Amino acid sequence: MRIVPIFLLAALATFHAVSAARAESLGVIGPTYGIGEEHLLKMIEQRLRSKEQSGELARIQAQIVERGRQAVLAPAPLSLATTKVPRTYYYDPTYVLDRNIVDGGGRLLFATGTRANPLDIVTMSRRLLFFDARDGQQVALAARLMSSNDGAKVKPVLVGGSYLELMRLWRTPVYYDQKGLLVRRLRIERVPALVYQEGRKLRIDELVSAP
Repeated sequence: MRIVPIFLLAALATFHAVSAARAESLGVIGPTYGIGEEHLLKMIEQRLRSKEQSGELARIQAQIVERGRQAVLAPAPLSLATTKVPRTYYYDPTYVLDRNIVDGGGRLLFATGTRANPLDIVTMSRRLLFFDARDGQQVALAARLMSSNDGAKVKPVLVGGSYLELMRLWRTPVYYDQKGLLVRRLRIERVPALVYQEGRKLRIDELVSAP
């Protein structure tokens, strides 16, 4: 019955001996050097504090705020030519599926190659007038179209100039085609251009603004 305790003592003694051997100092194998590089976070913090004390950080923040304000007040204009000769063309919004559309259970809803036209479901109730507010003649044309009998159906969309200025002047919402998303989709190359629905297509009239 005493064999087990003796065995355990022997095992513990062996364990301590091995542990002591492993913990033994091996001395210095080679030369060691301290870390010479400056701590990255501390360096950044010191530079920020330095810029804050000198006032440079406040100037940088003010510049960022001003650039953001200008981007909202006067978005970057688009490079579009002015219409010299009237032209009419059509845009077909029909799209074709390039892959199968399935539901959560994997059942096929719409097969690849299915054609659909949004104008079969919704109608375009208002006309879109794209123009450059930096051109006084285009602004005058837009004002005339908006004040006509069906002017309430015209939605002004800028490709250049200040939309806020026109909103104050006309007291009506004025939109901006930022980054030219609509212009590229509708393939508009010249302004002013009036876009409206005609059947299952969109008609684009490039208008001459000169009186």
